Amino acid sequence: MSTPASTPASTPPAPRLDLVEELHGVAVADPYRWLEDADDPRTRQWSAWQDAAWEGFAAALPGRERLERRVRELMSTGAVGAPVHRGERVFRSRRDPAAEHAVLRVRDTPDGPERVLVDPVALDPSGTTTLDSWRPSVEGDLLAYQLSEGGSEESVLRVLDVATGEVVDGPVDRARYSPVAWLPAREGEPRAFYYVRRLPPEQLLEAERQYHRRVYLHRVGTDPATDVEVFGAGRSMTNYYGVWTSRDGRWLVVSASDGTAPRNDVWIADLASSSPREPVLREVVTGLDAQTSAWVGRDGRLYLLTDLDAPRGRLAVADPADPGVANWRELVPQADDALLEDVAVLDGPELADPLLVVGWTRHAVSSLSVHELATGRRRPGAAGTIELPGTGSAGGLLTRPEGGHELWFAFTTTTSPAHVHRFDARDGSLVVDAAPPGVVDVPPVTSRLLEYRSDDGTVVRLQVTARTDALDEHGRPRTPAPALLYGYGGFGISLSPHYAPDALAWVEAGGVHAVANLRGGGEEGEDWHRAGMREHKQNVFDDFHAAARFLVAEGWTTHEQLCVHGGSNGGLLVGAALTQQPQLFAGVVCSAPLLDMVRYEQHGLGATWSDEYGSAAVAEEFGWLLSYSPYHRVVEGTAYPAVLFTVFDGDSRVDPLHARKLCAALQHATSSDRPVLLRREGDVGHGARSVSRTAGLVRDTLAFAAAATGLDPS
Repeated sequence: MSTPASTPASTPPAPRLDLVEELHGVAVADPYRWLEDADDPRTRQWSAWQDAAWEGFAAALPGRERLERRVRELMSTGAVGAPVHRGERVFRSRRDPAAEHAVLRVRDTPDGPERVLVDPVALDPSGTTTLDSWRPSVEGDLLAYQLSEGGSEESVLRVLDVATGEVVDGPVDRARYSPVAWLPAREGEPRAFYYVRRLPPEQLLEAERQYHRRVYLHRVGTDPATDVEVFGAGRSMTNYYGVWTSRDGRWLVVSASDGTAPRNDVWIADLASSSPREPVLREVVTGLDAQTSAWVGRDGRLYLLTDLDAPRGRLAVADPADPGVANWRELVPQADDALLEDVAVLDGPELADPLLVVGWTRHAVSSLSVHELATGRRRPGAAGTIELPGTGSAGGLLTRPEGGHELWFAFTTTTSPAHVHRFDARDGSLVVDAAPPGVVDVPPVTSRLLEYRSDDGTVVRLQVTARTDALDEHGRPRTPAPALLYGYGGFGISLSPHYAPDALAWVEAGGVHAVANLRGGGEEGEDWHRAGMREHKQNVFDDFHAAARFLVAEGWTTHEQLCVHGGSNGGLLVGAALTQQPQLFAGVVCSAPLLDMVRYEQHGLGATWSDEYGSAAVAEEFGWLLSYSPYHRVVEGTAYPAVLFTVFDGDSRVDPLHARKLCAALQHATSSDRPVLLRREGDVGHGARSVSRTAGLVRDTLAFAAAATGLDPS
């Protein structure tokens, strides 16, 4: 590793406990259990030492300030969101080039001036408050929006009057991850919406206060304590709920999933024949091993986007009055080699026949097709395809709620930030509706989608980006270069091509950036996800190790020049990589990670992830977890790579205790002089953060990776 060469010479104050528990007949050591308590004086002392060690190390990292400047430049494109229409009003989020956060704005008429509705920095100049979500009413005169502070993601819901900007309702707390489904205004009745809220903490055990959600009906201007509970009692405490209402207020759809399980149940209620306060919910799909999204279209049909009997997705329709699975009729079948990700209906009076636009991904790359709405058949020839402006990712197909001939979506590539495009079904034209407000000089890079084989022969894809001048005429590397390999591999989440300032800054400095589409992700469908979850989790790690070996074998890098990076579930990934195959890597950046898999369910939101990983309370599943738990695989006398843990004190999803415990274990065990460090940050959490905080984190992770791999960022 280039200078600075090693961890400070002093020893961190980290006593090892002689703590061994017998779990399912297996002796499990936990010498750093005390580091689970952030308020323990020993933990405070240990953390202060780590802070000082990191600050001293970071101050000597070469090129750190230049990296931050370049990352800020690449982020100064700003950002713009797709338009959300409500009558004449158009709502859109926008982040200006120098702004810390996106701001929600509105136009009262399509051609009128924009004005600010919600600006997080105006509400909190420190920049630690984030706008988590927002939803205008059916008429567009009210806006429900949710803010959280200090990275906590503990959203507080409020309602404002769009015309005046005045807050007319709230705050409503305990609304984390809550959808909002408005009912239309009715004369003589208060405005109302359905939403999801946790039970009051005083009604719960302390360990369960992050759970126990319910679906409520809230009437604007009333005390939330009087909200009517309409669904959720008697179900699993770790359930998440979704709610949706039709624009005319007739139909209510409720969905439920236990934690992050890849299956859900769906019900529908006809509010024309039952009270919104006591909706009579009928089963759409329950008790089956599938994920389904359901809504009622403007044509009166119930639409069902599902992976039931179709792991790559299909679209079905049914009569909402008779919605059971036996009555579903397939509209767009599962494709052989692509995933059906999204759909939108175009049914304006200017069109001869209503159309259906379908969003697909193939190996995480997007495409859009056009179909007849009535039959689901794809239109023939060029009329059946919307030609996207490059190889990248399209997302969020939006239309006008009242119907029309226009479709909006965002599209991004490796070298282009998300632009909003508008498709006009009358003539098939596609134009840029809104571009990011800033313009930056993006380095000339080339991205390739490569294939390699994992240990068991499975073909895995790898997105590799390098400077164009570093490649020969065949797109192969001229010489090995320092490389940063990123992965996630969990929860069915896909890693698709997109504009990433951190990757561009690294590549511009002479490095190679690679993203592995591992099993456990969603790039190849639900079967791909399940091949990397529960008892199959080791497949994810094997895929990652194979990616590292492939990059070396193909001349992109060397083991001495390779750093791996992952966060959250990806932090577990790189934690497993460094404890299973430490010789493959020169450096590891492990962010907000899960690392003690024996006790993960007892902290943060861990109890909601047992369907993904398994539960330590079950003997067989405990065996899976212990077999790869990074904290339990540390071996004294091993030459571990350089490691940087990054943690966030406001993280309410993954407790920083995981990083503390593995950091202490590695500092005790490693036989190399390569550093094991922990970077701790306050007033931010697992999710959204300000531009300054993002740039600072990227600066430090890239500078550390550069030092570990020999890249000269100056």
